[in-house]
Amino acid sequence: MTLDDLNNLDLKTLADWPLATKLVALAVLCAAIVTAGWWFDWRGNMEALDVTRQKETELRAVFTTKKNQAINLEAYKKQLVDIEQAFGALLKQLPNKQEMDALITDVNQAGLGRGLQFELFKPAAETVSEFYAETPISVKVTGGYHDIAAFVSDVAKLSRIVTLHDINMSPAKDGVMNMDAVVRTYRYLDDEETISRKQQAKEQPQ
Repeated sequence: MTLDDLNNLDLKTLADWPLATKLVALAVLCAAIVTAGWWFDWRGNMEALDVTRQKETELRAVFTTKKNQAINLEAYKKQLVDIEQAFGALLKQLPNKQEMDALITDVNQAGLGRGLQFELFKPAAETVSEFYAETPISVKVTGGYHDIAAFVSDVAKLSRIVTLHDINMSPAKDGVMNMDAVVRTYRYLDDEETISRKQQAKEQPQ
């Protein structure tokens, strides 16, 4: 079939067209219908299907996460209880406001008990954090090397949390040593102090 033959075709005489021409025309018509259907209808549905598939993937991920959380819920609860118990045990190692003087006295007595001479024992201003307060104490002691080492060990063994910082040792007269250090003691904030700090935080301008 030539191009002239196609140009000479008349739709009014469709029934008389050759079989090959009918098949070609039918194929072109089907292709046109499919193309039009895709452009005007199926394309939007395909895009919606892609969005739905993406949403399904996200929902499956959320479901898997929730499922794992549900499976491990009892383990999470037990872990929370363990953390609260550990926190409570640590909290007991911090004195309250009324016990701070006794703790400072314990640090002083630990040095005197080892025969050390305190040339300086000066508590500084308290620094308050979210849950606890910290008091640094500048100390300077004089004594034998082993006595100073024993003092440091005694401080570490106190029932309350006490830490030593900025340690500097230097020789003194008669074979003794000087030790300069900062002893940091800690206490927990009572309920009234915690509430007060939260209130102050709310009142501060953002």
